[in-house]
Amino acid sequence: MVDSMIPGEKGPIMAKNIGLRDVFVADTKVSHVDGIKGKIVYRGFTIETLAEHSSYEETAFLLLHGRLPTRAELGEFDTALRLEHSIPQALLEWAQSLPKSIPAMAVVQGAIPILAAHDPDLTDDSREANLRKAIRLIAKLPTAVATWARAHERKPVVPPRADLSHAANFLYMLTGKVPDEQIAKDFDVCLILHADHSFNASTFTCRVVASTRANMHASIAAAVGALSGSLHGGANEEVMKMLKEIGTVDRAELWVKEALDRGERIMGVGHAVYRTYDPRARILKVIAGRLAERTTHGKWFEMTKQLEDITRKEFEARGKARLHPNVDFYSGTVYTEMGIPTDLFTPVFAISRIAGWCAHVIEEKFADAQPKAVIYRPEATYTGPGPDLEGLPYTPIDQRK
Repeated sequence: MVDSMIPGEKGPIMAKNIGLRDVFVADTKVSHVDGIKGKIVYRGFTIETLAEHSSYEETAFLLLHGRLPTRAELGEFDTALRLEHSIPQALLEWAQSLPKSIPAMAVVQGAIPILAAHDPDLTDDSREANLRKAIRLIAKLPTAVATWARAHERKPVVPPRADLSHAANFLYMLTGKVPDEQIAKDFDVCLILHADHSFNASTFTCRVVASTRANMHASIAAAVGALSGSLHGGANEEVMKMLKEIGTVDRAELWVKEALDRGERIMGVGHAVYRTYDPRARILKVIAGRLAERTTHGKWFEMTKQLEDITRKEFEARGKARLHPNVDFYSGTVYTEMGIPTDLFTPVFAISRIAGWCAHVIEEKFADAQPKAVIYRPEATYTGPGPDLEGLPYTPIDQRK
């Protein structure tokens, strides 16, 4: 619990707040989330518009530059990404040397400093250099994740291909097979949907680090660390664990009732911000249904739909506030139907969100194109011992019991 200074008639007053909920800490032009209306916009464009018309490459340009590119600019940006897909040999060797027991997100976080060590612009903190670093991070992180995933399974590493889109290239490096056009497009949409989400925990973390004038890689490594927490990035993994525990569609209703009787959460349902249907979940539900018709994993989609209906009815029957599916509810099903292993769900989140993180780092460093010099420094309510802050009496060590 923290104290927040809010305006009052006689000057600022202290207001208790938990987890900085509803506390406005900065301005941003990168994205906006309206949890009441269920709307997300990136630089003014709704998530539905971008999912239908854009690509991840174009969306990344939009987030970084604040506008949609011209055809020539998008071509240059796309080329720049393709030229930066390869990772340093040191990172490849490191990934291959890791024990199988290491968590995937620890690998993602550990990869960032290695990329930093090989970035020619590491110590240049100009806006132009940060844009170049952003391109390298967006391009190289998917390669690093796919490389480790292959090494983790003791499979030959698949190098990136310059003739594939950003989304298709990751699936190719991960599986060794070029995905068909529809699956590549569906994965591209998934990347767009996860590319940014205003001041969530990982984004706020990277902005706090950026405000200290630390370099971009340090900010991104911190963001990855925040995303690795079970309350932030791993919910879609938990959804799949839940589906596998249920096992079959006909067990879903009893499982939900028993879980709610025990006071447990239904993973992927409800959100800290949304009071209505997460717009990303609506799009992912359509993708999951389309994939289910083409794969052998259709039961996961049917089970997820059943869970959505059963959970809604159970909450209504118990007089509880209605909770809606969030982005994680259907994304786990989508990734499973694409053949992405469960332990890579959160790393996939990271390779998408990297564009938003980089955009926020640049905005934090250069608000309105001017360097910023304000460091985040919130207050806290001290609740420890020490009456009136005079301090406790010091007892010599030999007299302590």
